Amino acid sequence: MASLSLEELEDLQSFLKDWLRHSGRTQADLRRALRVSSIRMPVLLDELQRIHGREGLNGLAERLCGIDLLWQEQPGSGGADLPDLDSSLGQLDLLLEEIRQEAASGGQAGG
Repeated sequence: MASLSLEELEDLQSFLKDWLRHSGRTQADLRRALRVSSIRMPVLLDELQRIHGREGLNGLAERLCGIDLLWQEQPGSGGADLPDLDSSLGQLDLLLEEIRQEAASGGQAGG
């Protein structure tokens, strides 16, 4: 499968930062969920790029949704007390739907 373009990686990084902030999580939490060796954003993005390479955009979105679900189920999680949790889930669902539509329409836009 094709790698994410530079623009897509920048969008993913921006999304991750917003998601972590909104869910009350940190890059360290994401590092643990992805089982990588560092909390540095380039390392996190490299792992997500590998997931994309193996499983495509759907697999990447499903992995992030799975992490979000895991965090919600953990007692004492930062995101569990947020009043906008449904909104956060809705955003992830919208992202997954957008990715599925892109995949169905023949792939990625030019970069």
